[in-house]
Amino acid sequence: MISLLILFGVLGGIGALSIVVLLRRGGGRADTVEGMLQEQEALRRAKADRVSFGLGAHNSLPTASDGYVRRNGRR
Repeated sequence: MISLLILFGVLGGIGALSIVVLLRRGGGRADTVEGMLQEQEALRRAKADRVSFGLGAHNSLPTASDGYVRRNGRR
């Protein structure tokens, strides 16, 4: 019985510690202008990749209209 109480106590302590760590960490968003611009660019690229590499593109050969080719400026 005591070992079961110790087990639950240890699990509760680990849970409480993880909650404290996550709350102290904060949002993690960028505060500088450069960071915000990098986040916007990454979101734009992710959106373009989701559109151009959808379900229909998984089994097809790469073409000149792929997002990777456009993004690197090669045609």
